[in-house]
Amino acid sequence: MNRALASVASALLLAVAVAARPAAAEDRFRLELEGGAAWQLRNDFAVPGDAGTRLFLDDATQGPFAAFRGTLWAEVSRRTSLRLLAAPLRTTASLTPDTDVDFNGTVFPAGEPLDVIYVFNSYRLSWVYRFKSSGPVAFRAGLTAKIRDAKIELNGSGLSNTKANVGVVPLLYGGVRWQMTDTLALDLDVDAAAASQGRAEDVALRLEAKVSPGVDLFVGARTLEGGADNDEVYSFAWFAYAVGGVAIRF
Repeated sequence: MNRALASVASALLLAVAVAARPAAAEDRFRLELEGGAAWQLRNDFAVPGDAGTRLFLDDATQGPFAAFRGTLWAEVSRRTSLRLLAAPLRTTASLTPDTDVDFNGTVFPAGEPLDVIYVFNSYRLSWVYRFKSSGPVAFRAGLTAKIRDAKIELNGSGLSNTKANVGVVPLLYGGVRWQMTDTLALDLDVDAAAASQGRAEDVALRLEAKVSPGVDLFVGARTLEGGADNDEVYSFAWFAYAVGGVAIRF
């Protein structure tokens, strides 16, 4: 998480430097830096999925938790773009279970404080096509390859155990933009997929305001939901975000 924050800070310094110059007529890149607060509306898990003890982190604390992400758009043709995205997420909770907790082969005793670290970092590469539009509403669609870097760590009573998982998940991408005025736009952005093994959705609705030829400010809301249910792990989470940020074109 510290590395992620350092990356965001470095990107912010780059954005400030870029914003200080006039925007070019053929700007091909768009850097978006987003920050805000996230609340966990649901977060329950069991490891292993078929025999572990189910824990409910949202009962212990709903947050808010600091949340950051950075996105780089690159135009590769008149109608196609590539999107690189980094979205780290980390929450912590402390609880005292009423029963023994069987987690990944370690049994944590009942009645003793238990600290839980939940990490769900997401790194994505998307190919996006922008459909031709003759009015204020424009549509886009594409494909996303997501690297999921997830970890659940339990500590208590002198015991510690971690379940980590890194994998690649294919997602569908979609977006709608309503250019309400020359300076105001409403933008909907979606990554999502569902299968028998699990599901994932990341949906954001933002109000964007152009404050200079190369700089936009935005505020909005985001929801992140998904999980998996199999013999190895049961884990489902749902987060709601209030976000704001800056977008720099260069």
